[in-house]
Amino acid sequence: MRVVVAVDSFKGSLTSLEAGNSIKEGITRVFGDADVKVAPIADGGEGTVTALVNGLGGEFIHTEVEGPLGEKVLAEWGVIERDKADSSSLTAVIEMAAASGITLVPKDRLNPLYTSTYGVGELIRDAIRRGIRRFIIGIGGSSTNDGGTGMLEALGFKFLDSHGKEISRGAIGLKDLCSIDTSEVISELKDCTFRIVCDVQNPLCGATGCSKVYGPQKGATSDMIKDMDSWLKKYAVISGGNPEEPGTGAAGGMGYAFRTFMNATLERGIDIIIEETGIPELIKDSDLVITGEGRIDSQTIMGKVPVGIARIAKKYNKRVIAFCGCATKDSGICNDHGIDAIFPILREVVTLDEALLREVATRNLTATTEQVMRVIKMGEGTNI
Repeated sequence: MRVVVAVDSFKGSLTSLEAGNSIKEGITRVFGDADVKVAPIADGGEGTVTALVNGLGGEFIHTEVEGPLGEKVLAEWGVIERDKADSSSLTAVIEMAAASGITLVPKDRLNPLYTSTYGVGELIRDAIRRGIRRFIIGIGGSSTNDGGTGMLEALGFKFLDSHGKEISRGAIGLKDLCSIDTSEVISELKDCTFRIVCDVQNPLCGATGCSKVYGPQKGATSDMIKDMDSWLKKYAVISGGNPEEPGTGAAGGMGYAFRTFMNATLERGIDIIIEETGIPELIKDSDLVITGEGRIDSQTIMGKVPVGIARIAKKYNKRVIAFCGCATKDSGICNDHGIDAIFPILREVVTLDEALLREVATRNLTATTEQVMRVIKMGEGTNI
């Protein structure tokens, strides 16, 4: 039996690779000669760097950059090399949150007026210095609302006030923006390509823009939201981009910066990850596909890993099983989107903290997989 295991991380408990290997152990307890391919995967959010680097045999890099409040942070990112004889095959995989994430800011200091994306630009610049020209960048989990100006500043763009001086970092600086100087942008940037993991459709400004929708969780008051929205509108006029384009409001305007200044594409995370990892070819040759994530609910159909994997599997008429930490009452909708059966792994009544313990989750996932495989074995000789 040939099995492809492509599960998202069980957040707070198991990485994608750890969860996949736990499932593999359960399979081989029953089918000792099974050919099990574990393909680490993510939906473009947290864990994307880990999944792609592990799945494609890449290398983790650690770079000290400026954090969202100006302090130094050690950011992890990854390099993937598809063809050692071709330097153009090098790809940098970066999560914005590693340099400008909301988890890097103490709750009592959350304030998007002063958080900056400068560190993300430093990561890109470091990758370019290493000869990399191809980028996959996840822009979820940000603490910022600066329209990506901090990132662009790190790459040589100058955002100037009426006196020709550079504006302050953070959204507050946009208040004084009058012009943009591109004369000192690093020359290599024109040779770079950027695929941006962007799973939201918000425009830059307005009622569904980044300030209004995501500002409050980043510490913005109602007055700050109005101010930031008006400053971003002015920024869009000065920079000449399209603030109405879906996704430009992602990550406090990072989507806009990438589209306007770096000619990037904004794509669904699961689509990028599936394509980059070559999972469709593995699924094509499999007998059974196993996927999953920590929680399966009605939101799983909105670009999450399990349904993304199931969509590919159904192109090849493969059966799909999903494991999860918990399945909500509305999770059954996923059965209408390619997942044939869903199995929560909890085996006894425990607290949430106990359930999230790595050793507990590993044991439960492996044991549940084993029992499902025993059912499949009972039906040997029939179509799986």
